[in-house]
Amino acid sequence: MIIKVKVTANSKEERVVGEEDGFLKVKVRTPPEDGKANSAVIELLAKHFKLPKRCIIIQSGHTARIKSILIDTP
Repeated sequence: MIIKVKVTANSKEERVVGEEDGFLKVKVRTPPEDGKANSAVIELLAKHFKLPKRCIIIQSGHTARIKSILIDTP
């Protein structure tokens, strides 16, 4: 399954906000530098979907706020 995610980095909280305009909105505390925010997004989505982190793959948008995420089931 592929989902579109809109990421807000440097947020006060870390959570999945919900769906808006076809995107899953996600807030993470980490800054968007050196892939730290991407790692936090993967970890947060893995918890949200109750999957291992290896099942969450960023397909596109590594340096953008809008990301295409592949969710692979084990």
